[in-house]
Amino acid sequence: MKNFPRIIFFGTPDFAVSSLEALINAEYNVIGVVTAPHKQAGRGMKFTSSPVKQFALRNGLFLLQPENLNDPFFYNQLKLLQPELQVVVAFRLLPKEVWSLPSLGTFNLHASLLPQYRGAAPINWVIINGETETGVTTFFLDDKIDTGNIIFHQKTLIDTRETAGELHDRLMQTGAELVLKTVEAIAVHEVKVVSQELLMSSGLILKKAPKIHKEHCNINWNEKVTDIYNLIRGLSPHPGAYTTVTSLDGESHYLKVYRALPEFCIHSMNPGTVVTDGRAYLKIATLDGYIQFKEVQLAGRKPMQIVDFLRGFGHHFA
Repeated sequence: MKNFPRIIFFGTPDFAVSSLEALINAEYNVIGVVTAPHKQAGRGMKFTSSPVKQFALRNGLFLLQPENLNDPFFYNQLKLLQPELQVVVAFRLLPKEVWSLPSLGTFNLHASLLPQYRGAAPINWVIINGETETGVTTFFLDDKIDTGNIIFHQKTLIDTRETAGELHDRLMQTGAELVLKTVEAIAVHEVKVVSQELLMSSGLILKKAPKIHKEHCNINWNEKVTDIYNLIRGLSPHPGAYTTVTSLDGESHYLKVYRALPEFCIHSMNPGTVVTDGRAYLKIATLDGYIQFKEVQLAGRKPMQIVDFLRGFGHHFA
């Protein structure tokens, strides 16, 4: 095991597990892991452990699950571990007393090319906004959100058919590699940081990545094909773009759309009009074409391919 530096890792979801696993496989000295407390989930509201906790337990890592990051008891536990470096991946905002504790600092992995797309949902928003390039960034924490000095960037192209879920999985692996590169550079004191303020000095217009709320997910059929198509990709598979379609009997159906195809054409349909043969295709009119559904989910049912959906419900629409 590499004896230097002594690392505490902060993370909760699957996105963070890859980085923690990379550090363990590279034999870095991870002396502790901090993750979120148990939460209730599912129909039975059973308490579940975070993916990071499950990985930590499987690998015999010392684990902390503080309810309150400002709790003096939690801070003293960290202090007793004598960390030299802290690594943060997909975790909550840390108080200054915590992130300033280690001598080598605390760095965060962010799933965008900072300073662009600061915020909670960068992977969703780069696709919703139709970006063709994104990446991951490591940066030292400071007293604001996603504003610290940049250590490294790693860029990647975004495929025009790629969903947020697919991009998430790619950036998870790219991010783990960048975390290793960052720790290695810090360990040998070969880090040259770049101020985000310096990158913004040329008049760069910042795009933000706020948390996704339900109002962001409602499809507006009065928009153009490209914008709707990107919204569907950017919200797939979670939380999912949705619309309400009306069947021939006048009943409204709440429908999530996970995959679709854009169809550009001139037509005389009102935006939001459903066009289907009841067997093989269902599409909805927009300002400049149609969105053809490929994978959907009715409320209370499992996701299904459009052919399977129409086999069961097509007679309601055609």
